[in-house]
Amino acid sequence: MKTTDKILERLKLHGPQTANELAAELGLTSMGVRQHLLSLEAQGLLGFEDRSEGRGRPARYWCLTDASQGYFGDRHEDLTLRLIESVKVIFGDEGLDKLIGHREQASAAQYAAAMAGCDDLRARLEALAAERSREGYMAEVQEDERGLWLLENHCPICAAARECQNFCRSELKLFSELLGPGVSVSREEHILGGARRCAYLIKAD
Repeated sequence: MKTTDKILERLKLHGPQTANELAAELGLTSMGVRQHLLSLEAQGLLGFEDRSEGRGRPARYWCLTDASQGYFGDRHEDLTLRLIESVKVIFGDEGLDKLIGHREQASAAQYAAAMAGCDDLRARLEALAAERSREGYMAEVQEDERGLWLLENHCPICAAARECQNFCRSELKLFSELLGPGVSVSREEHILGGARRCAYLIKAD
């Protein structure tokens, strides 16, 4: 993987970072990383924000721009949007709801099979994240004082979800059903709402 690819992936997974942080993580010099950052900025893939962190010069945090989304696999969005529009025209909103329902059922069967044999909530969530990552969501599981988190750092169906938010509602419902009774799932961050990722908080009631 090229250094520029690694930089873009790190920023996608972990959010804004300084050149020094990226250099330490990638095993490179700060000067070398800055050259790559400037190149990516010139391509319109990166921007930055200078943050004051006490005394001394502000720290420069590099972040992805909206233009970078195409790098992570949204190259078929035009076709996706045309297909959704065609379904609406030919079959109406009811037909689109049936399409989403069919996708939900197929995903439920796939995820349930992956989670079979998992003994606890964390294990089920890890299995779900692994399946979602295979589909391009760059998913991971974390835990803090609030509970378990399913973090999805990319949305490969972002164009479809913008056109029809029933896709997002369907996924939230699906996660709740898969993780079982006595488990609550809430979406705390949403890419369509302007966040850099979708973050689901999972709690055992």
